[in-house]
Amino acid sequence: MRFCNAIIATTVLATPVAAMAQPISGLYVGAGSGLEIPQDPILTPYGPGYGTGHAKLNEGFGFNSNLAVGYGMGNGFRFEIEGDFMRAEDRSVLGTPFPTASSGVTRTWGVMGNALYDMDVGLPWIYPYIGAGAGYQWTALNPLNTVAPGGAFSSSTTSQSGAFAVQGIVGASFPIPRVPGLSLTADYRLMDILGGENYYGAVQNGGVGSASRLKMGNQLDHNLVFGIRYALNAPRPAAPPMAPAPVAVPAPAPARSYLVFFDWDKADLTERARSIVKEAADNSTRVQVTRIEVNGYTDTSGKPSYNQELSVRRAQAVASELVRDGVPKSVIGIQGFGDTHLLVSTGPGVREPQNRRVEIVIH
Repeated sequence: MRFCNAIIATTVLATPVAAMAQPISGLYVGAGSGLEIPQDPILTPYGPGYGTGHAKLNEGFGFNSNLAVGYGMGNGFRFEIEGDFMRAEDRSVLGTPFPTASSGVTRTWGVMGNALYDMDVGLPWIYPYIGAGAGYQWTALNPLNTVAPGGAFSSSTTSQSGAFAVQGIVGASFPIPRVPGLSLTADYRLMDILGGENYYGAVQNGGVGSASRLKMGNQLDHNLVFGIRYALNAPRPAAPPMAPAPVAVPAPAPARSYLVFFDWDKADLTERARSIVKEAADNSTRVQVTRIEVNGYTDTSGKPSYNQELSVRRAQAVASELVRDGVPKSVIGIQGFGDTHLLVSTGPGVREPQNRRVEIVIH
C-alpha cells in the first residue's frame, strides 16, 4: 500500500513541472491488453486443520484487459472511466503448517475512474502521460484447492469478494500519422486492491467436513498494458480545393489586408515579417488611404492580462515599421485584442503559431 501511495504522490507532484500538454479535446475511447504480474497476497486462514498464522497465495503471470471512455479538456488533462479484467493461475499456498499442493484461478474485475495528463516533449511521434485512479474491484477464487499428501487434509474455496482499489499509471501514446485521432499506447499500471476480503469454502480434515474462511490482504498487481486510443473530435485534414476553370482576369488590385506572424512570447519582427510590412507600406501608396488599422493578437498560452499587453506591443512594433517604410503616423490606428478573435480555434494554454499575429487593414 505504501509503495502504491508513493507512485500516486509522484504522479500528482510531477504534473506542475511537466512539459506543455498535447491536448485531446472532447470524447475518446480506448482499449488495451497485456501482462499481469501479481505480487503474492497474504492469506489468513480460519478453519480446522489450518493451524494459526499467515500464508501467501503464490500466483503465476496472467493477462489483463481494459476498455475506457474519456473526455479531454484540451489543455493536456483528461478524465476517463475504465472497466478492467485480470486473470492469473494459482500456483501454491505458501506457509501452511504441513506440505500441500494447490491449484486454482484468481479472477479480478472492476471499474476505475482515472485522471491523466498528456505531455508534449517536442517529438511528434511520442506523447508521455502520467495519471492516477480510484475505484472498486471484485476478486474471485474460482476455485482455490489445497490438498495435503495422502489426502488427509483438503480445502476448496469458490467465492468472491470486493474492495476499494487505487492505481498509478505511467505511459506514452504514439499517434498514427495517416489516421487523425488514432494512437497506439503502452503503459505500466500499479494497482493496489485494499485487503480485508473474506472468501468462504469447505475443509475436509481426517474425514470430517467443516466450513472454512480465508481473509486476503492487500493485492498488488503490476500490469504492462498495450492498447489503442481514438479521439472522436480530432481535426481532419481539409480536402484539396477543386481547380477552378481558367478564366481571364484583370490584373490584381493591391491587397487591402496583411498578416504578420510572431514567435512565441515575442514582439520583435523577423525578416519575413519586415518584408510583409514593407509590402503593405508600398501598396498603401497605390490606393486612396483614409486610415490603416494595426491589430495585435496572441495565442492562449499565457494569462489574459499578459496576452493583452503582448498584443499591444506587437501592434506597436508593426506600426513603427510602417512609419519607417514611409507611411504617415497620422493614418495609423493601433489596437490589441489579446487572446480573443483567434484565427485557429483552440482550448486554453495552447501555443498556436497562427494566432500569434498582427493584422494590417488598409481602408
